[in-house]
Amino acid sequence: MSNNAKNGLSSSDETIPLFAKELIAGGVAGGVAKTIVAPLERLKILFQTRSEFHNLGLLASFRRIAKTEGLLGFYRGNGASVARIVPYAALHYMAYEQYRREISYKFPAMGNGSVVDLLAGSFSGGTAVLITYPLDLVRTKLAYQVVDPPKSNVKGSLTSEHAFRGIVDCFRKTYKEAGMRGLYRGVAPSLYGIFPYAGLKFYFYEEMKSHVPDDYRKHIAVKLACGSVAGLLGQTFTYPLDVVRRQMQVQQLRASNSIEFKGTIGTLYMILQKEGWKHLFSGLSINYLKVVPSVAIGFTVYDVMKAYLKVPPRDEVIVEDATNKSESETLQSDH
Repeated sequence: MSNNAKNGLSSSDETIPLFAKELIAGGVAGGVAKTIVAPLERLKILFQTRSEFHNLGLLASFRRIAKTEGLLGFYRGNGASVARIVPYAALHYMAYEQYRREISYKFPAMGNGSVVDLLAGSFSGGTAVLITYPLDLVRTKLAYQVVDPPKSNVKGSLTSEHAFRGIVDCFRKTYKEAGMRGLYRGVAPSLYGIFPYAGLKFYFYEEMKSHVPDDYRKHIAVKLACGSVAGLLGQTFTYPLDVVRRQMQVQQLRASNSIEFKGTIGTLYMILQKEGWKHLFSGLSINYLKVVPSVAIGFTVYDVMKAYLKVPPRDEVIVEDATNKSESETLQSDH
């Protein structure tokens, strides 16, 4: 076997390392999937954080945004969303592959099955969240802003509800107000949620694919179906934590006389006390509509991009990495 193959490089493009190919594939997958479902993502955030939209319902909320903000209103905050999701997805998928190889090498008794996918998915999700969380917070704050009919103040001048003029302005004001702590407001429930969600998502996807005959496994329709079910099941178990996270992220944008939430548990308790347990699942129907195509498209585009970039099969890379590490350890012991 050639040295290039052992290093995880394809024979057709020896200049791009394996981890870089995985970063590219993951970033493209995340950007494509997020842009396609952006309108539903905007509505979900409004359902989670604004009671007036929750009371209006799905169709009426669509009509309100279309009337007051136009088509671009459905993509408010999507710039920040894509700016976040591209590095997030790139890190998520790449870290998943890296963690998976490390777990398989260091704990061979665990085999190479779905349990490894569960652990690798969980760790990679946590890694990606910690690195990209400020972008998620900015995206939520921008999506939270709603265009209302202009109002006049006492002097007759028009007033605007908007607190931020864009991504950079939102970053600057948030950091000025609360520093790094402000940019990571709500990160705790994000981590609580991402560990089981990301792990379950990869677990269900790989587990379902393993039961598909080899002749059909590469079909796009099969990947879409497996990805849809994987995202649906994973999100259902962790959705309440997503609602808590959104509420914490937009807390500073609320009126000064609103109830102040204290941490993850405090926010959860206040939502239950003020809104009831059903609010913890507010926007879940929209999220189902969003998650099904988002996760399905994400996994499918990722697999297609890996094939396009000629990424070696996962099992082959694991064996090659194990061989390389064994050879390296042997050389070090000889010296």
